[in-house]
Amino acid sequence: MATQKLYAGVKLRETRLKRSLTQKAFAEKLGVSLSYLNQMENNHRPISAGVVLAMAQEFGFDVTELSVAEADRMVVDMREALADPLFGEAPPLADLQLTASNAPALARAFLSLHRAHNNAQDRLASLNEALGQDATGLDPQPWEEVRDFFHYCDNYIDAVDRAAESFASRAGLGSSNHVALLSQHLARQHGIDVHFAKGALRSFTAGRLTLQADATPASQAFQIAHQISLIEHDALLETTLDFANFSTPEARAICKIGLANYFAGAALLPYGPFLAAAQSLRHDLDLLAERFGASIEQVAHRLSTLQRTAAKGVPFFFVRVDQAGTITKRHSATRLQFARFGGACPLWNVHRAFETPTRYLRQLAETPDGVRYFCLAKDITKPGGAFGAPKPRYAIGLGCEISHAEALVYADDFELGKTGSFEPIGISCRICERTHCHQRAVPPLEKPLRINPMQRGVLPYEIG
Repeated sequence: MATQKLYAGVKLRETRLKRSLTQKAFAEKLGVSLSYLNQMENNHRPISAGVVLAMAQEFGFDVTELSVAEADRMVVDMREALADPLFGEAPPLADLQLTASNAPALARAFLSLHRAHNNAQDRLASLNEALGQDATGLDPQPWEEVRDFFHYCDNYIDAVDRAAESFASRAGLGSSNHVALLSQHLARQHGIDVHFAKGALRSFTAGRLTLQADATPASQAFQIAHQISLIEHDALLETTLDFANFSTPEARAICKIGLANYFAGAALLPYGPFLAAAQSLRHDLDLLAERFGASIEQVAHRLSTLQRTAAKGVPFFFVRVDQAGTITKRHSATRLQFARFGGACPLWNVHRAFETPTRYLRQLAETPDGVRYFCLAKDITKPGGAFGAPKPRYAIGLGCEISHAEALVYADDFELGKTGSFEPIGISCRICERTHCHQRAVPPLEKPLRINPMQRGVLPYEIG
């Protein structure tokens, strides 16, 4: 019966590195050529019996450690794990064997992660059962699926963005008076009249588009552009949705609204002219809003999408929070990524914006990973439409890594290189590593706690 070949390049490499030997010195001790050793370490050739004997004699190596049993077991375990529908089509057996032989630590980490995932799913299923819910509660929610789609597209949809830019050029957009220009386009191209009345922000029936009379001109223009995208670019939107491959009709329908909104924003703030203006005006939000007839929120959001290949703007993060601190919009082209669940760090200046209406708040901030940011925040109050009517209030946050701050007019009087000027902020209390934060709401999930009833510091517990 044929003898099974022994590939153990990882063990060879570990033995050599533990003794701080070069490949040349190690090859000499084993009595092989440098090229042969290199091939064995990379599992291109099996280990010969002579090499096994030399390792035992020269280094007192336990040859039982070179058994193929562990690699074989890992291959079987990975094949079982990859049979989970979560992964779709499993990789070929040869790839699994290569991983088990060349990167056993990675294979073990993958198996541990899959085991943890299964345990978490079991706990969630038990919780759902206790709460009287069915298993569908474990599926991604439509809003989350759509949010992830835009997030992993870097919030830039090239085909839609270019179509909107082309439309803006044809319609003469890019300055102000958008409502009149867009209304004329609808009437001329489609025989659709635009009317204004109390009620819904936008309502469309055959031949008639009705907009909320009390909405701002920027909002009215945005709604007209949204409707134009549904009429003139429906095929493009549907093709993009086909590419996204959403799991539910609800997610697809929600994303279509998001894509039409994306088109509207990109039409009112066309990429080329808007990028050039942002750079020349040094990202002054008020001047940009005035030049393009847009709202401050529209401008800030658009700045975070300028990620076109070969024509990128400053990589910004953008977020909108309500008065309860709940994040209602989020996107980041920076290394700062917002927590998927819960609110933002309470030390972040976006929460203080409600206390200073009409003012811009500026902040130098540093996250636990040592990355520094320039942060801008402002409250946004939307019209209620009548005396005594409730007015929606939000705060928006816009920021960039400190290396880009000089491109912002808001950073001119800041000492960007002064270490003591940066305030420590986090992402979310549940994943923040800071141990002495006076605003911590809950302990971090992955850290042990020490509780001493006879002592009280900033927090009622110490984080291990």
